[in-house]
Amino acid sequence: MIPELTTEQWIYGMIAAVFVGLGKGGLPGAGNLAIIFMAMAFPSKVSVGILLPVLIFADVVAVIIYSQHARWKHLVKLLPWTLVGVMGGTWVLREIDDQFLTRLIGFILLTMVLLRWVSKKMGKDSDEKEADDRKSTTGRIWVPFTGIMGGVATMVANAAGPVVGIYLLISGLPKYALIGTAAWFFFIINLCKLPFQVAIGNLSWGSLKISIAFGMMAAVATSVAPRIVKYIPEKTFVILIWAFIIVAGLKMILF
Repeated sequence: MIPELTTEQWIYGMIAAVFVGLGKGGLPGAGNLAIIFMAMAFPSKVSVGILLPVLIFADVVAVIIYSQHARWKHLVKLLPWTLVGVMGGTWVLREIDDQFLTRLIGFILLTMVLLRWVSKKMGKDSDEKEADDRKSTTGRIWVPFTGIMGGVATMVANAAGPVVGIYLLISGLPKYALIGTAAWFFFIINLCKLPFQVAIGNLSWGSLKISIAFGMMAAVATSVAPRIVKYIPEKTFVILIWAFIIVAGLKMILF
């Protein structure tokens, strides 16, 4: 039996589940809206625990749809560092004010976007220089930094999407490769997060029942999203990703 929820919690939770599915299915920014609505339905840490299995439901569908587009060389580079961040995020949830850390991540996100914009304005956008820029940016310092920050962000607020999005965009991945790589990345990371969320008390049998109900809605929405994504031009898709990274950074800082 599903634990009793208020009408308001069901409404916000269902809206969040639909946005989870649309985001996992490739619609830029939808996942950020899911986090907001889930936080409106439940207390902060409770919402993180309820949302995680919902994300995994949608991840499974996204992996099935986009699996062939994944670029595994990027996953192999990023995943080990993200797992380090997940372990760090577990400690953060126990010892440090999660609101402070969320704001710090938002500030770092906006700084990264600004630096990217400045580098493009300084004339680093020729094909040859852009290739050099990508190679250096995704090198030894950038990959660990992005991975660890993404791991912490996903544990604290299920908010690694913008962080990983920057890495994949700067790596030069086209639309479907970006979606497919992100689908596998979050499926693996979200599965790895389960025991950590159980250990810190954010996941229980009661919350799992709620998650399953919302998760089925998310899975349906994920299967619908590709029908919308195919009509979004490549250039528009990239612009939307950058725009929602900025919006996510501002949200983390201001709210």
